[in-house]
Amino acid sequence: MPHLFVDISSHGFGHLAQTAPILNELAERLRGLSLTLRCGLPAEIVRSRIHHRFDLISSASDFGCVMKDATSIDAEKTAEAYRLLHADWERRLDEETAFLASLQPDLALTNVAYLPLAGAKRAKIPAVSMCSLNWADLFGHFFGKRAWAAPIHHQILSAYNDADVFFRITPGMPMKRLTRARSVAPVAILGEDRRAELKERLRCGNNGKIILIAFGGIEKRLPAARWPLSPERRWIIPQSWNIERPDMTPFETLGWNFTDLLRSVDAVLTKPGYGTFAESACNGTATLFLKRNDWPEQKPLIDWLKANARCQEIAPDALREGKFDETLTALWSQTPPRPPRPSGIREITEQLLCLLDPSAEKTPGTHSQSKSKDGSCK
Repeated sequence: MPHLFVDISSHGFGHLAQTAPILNELAERLRGLSLTLRCGLPAEIVRSRIHHRFDLISSASDFGCVMKDATSIDAEKTAEAYRLLHADWERRLDEETAFLASLQPDLALTNVAYLPLAGAKRAKIPAVSMCSLNWADLFGHFFGKRAWAAPIHHQILSAYNDADVFFRITPGMPMKRLTRARSVAPVAILGEDRRAELKERLRCGNNGKIILIAFGGIEKRLPAARWPLSPERRWIIPQSWNIERPDMTPFETLGWNFTDLLRSVDAVLTKPGYGTFAESACNGTATLFLKRNDWPEQKPLIDWLKANARCQEIAPDALREGKFDETLTALWSQTPPRPPRPSGIREITEQLLCLLDPSAEKTPGTHSQSKSKDGSCK
């Protein structure tokens, strides 16, 4: 019974959105898979995405960046957190090594923590990572020129390069300093189109438009209570905003899974982030986005979204004042391109199958695989 240990970052919902479809596919393909997850997100969120049975360790081994809100990083608090983490790096690494050695997985997978990769290397456990970003590149972007940063950056980068392979998911950062990075296709869950049911539920006429607000699991409160009321527009908002208006419905009260809802709305309002960008494009949903402040991952994300989906940037002032008419008209007037296929799910699953159980039955039409020198499968 192969045992997979998975560490999923709690920095928003995007890391879970990337990892869950891989684990679901892997569990279907590899019967008897034993799965241990470590993640700091609420257990109900994790279980809503991952359908196979797993043991959950509710903690986080990385933090990524300390955020002021969904679009702004708190640079000084982030710097302080990294200095604190790495001031005691060797002790933390020893503890992680001992933890993984006691768990005895056949393979460790992270998205996108680096401490488990370094620990797995010491414990002689194969390890891989996957993501559209990595903390080494983000750390270098924000703090690379500071006098204290070089040793920390080296430790982070070395840990990533300890992995047998790093699956760079499209769209993603360039990751030129990751020596074992391997690019794969997009990863996203496809939802069910329940548009007619949703319009009836929200009492939205045939000509009405429904817009979902989703900032990827990191709080971003908008002054929606002050937005002009439009009889032909319905908003789906976070319940935590506590807004009671006839044109606004809390997401949580619908009882829908996120991807079905995303596929059924006329547009999603979000920030540049992998999870919502990839899922909206693959599900054919138009995307309205508010740029993030100095976030190096956003350019490749935006460039990819423009090439693969209907999308439109909204200015902060227009968002604050609720001036959506011009931007939404421009968004919906675009010709919908053919949605990209999330074939990265199959690509990564095939690689994990090879690493976990080379004798496992392959999907019909695929070739048998063997390990290459970099730890990935041919």
